[in-house]
Amino acid sequence: MVGKQGRRYFIGAVGAGSVLWASGLRAQEWPAKPVKIIVPYAAGGVTDMLTRLVATQLGVAMKQPFLVENLPGASGIIGTDRVAKASPDGYTLLASGMASLVITPSAGTTPFDPMRSFSHIALFGGPPLALVVHPSVTAKDVKDFIAQANAKPGGLSYGSPGAGTHNHLMGELFRTRTGANMVHVAYRGGGPAAADLLAGHIPAAFLTFSTVVEQVKAGKLRLIALTSSQRLPGFSEVPTFADQGHGYLSTHNWCGLSAPAGLAPAVALRLNAEVQKAMRTPEVRKVMQQEFVEPNSLDPAAFTDYFKEEIARWAPVVKAANLKLGT
Repeated sequence: MVGKQGRRYFIGAVGAGSVLWASGLRAQEWPAKPVKIIVPYAAGGVTDMLTRLVATQLGVAMKQPFLVENLPGASGIIGTDRVAKASPDGYTLLASGMASLVITPSAGTTPFDPMRSFSHIALFGGPPLALVVHPSVTAKDVKDFIAQANAKPGGLSYGSPGAGTHNHLMGELFRTRTGANMVHVAYRGGGPAAADLLAGHIPAAFLTFSTVVEQVKAGKLRLIALTSSQRLPGFSEVPTFADQGHGYLSTHNWCGLSAPAGLAPAVALRLNAEVQKAMRTPEVRKVMQQEFVEPNSLDPAAFTDYFKEEIARWAPVVKAANLKLGT
């Protein structure tokens, strides 16, 4: 996992040695009331699921409810901006991630800055993406897939859960780096894209692996490559993109926990430690394994560095794709 570890952690204008935060309470007394975590997407996705699992464990550990509220809309801007404007007192947190704080700000103007407006606390992780094809496509690996895309008049169509999703950007990065003749088809979610792929309406798609794993097992779809850092248990015969010479495609659709800028370092560090404990509980580990989520152990400083690196990595891809998101 990327990110620099071992540095002292300061956010906003909190002075060294300060133990007070915006509300006037001492950090040791936090939390003294329920904590809200805003998920800036609709319920049901991996981010929502991981957030709810971790929130339950945080509530048990800290003896206060951690309440999850879904506030979707405007490519994640509505919920994310609500947190950016909240008090940095530790009682309003954000389920942050690729979509709302990397892709959307890189594609247009947002009322918040992904780094200056937030204190980044902990990384939950995320599932790998997969290049999958309908059985009518005879390609067995990345090299064959590129050759078939270039041999097909008009190119080979590939689906994604929507324009501006991480999956779409994966396809665009793959297309531009390899020269593969590919045409993007945007859907409203991974489910509709997978359904059309199964029906043979599109020949290929970049989808979250957990979305199509059962169809792959059943032989209804063929897995060309995964974006995971290593081969997955149960699929050891399937090489990753890195195995096939495309290490720039090693990624996962990650999410984590952030707060308004100025959160007290002591609160951030305590939250990070409790999130790490939560990720090791049997309940959370079971779901992580089902979703093929790669674990991590980044502290707040390393997670902040990781955020910067992801923005630097994906902003050029977003601009090259000419996406128009934001306000």
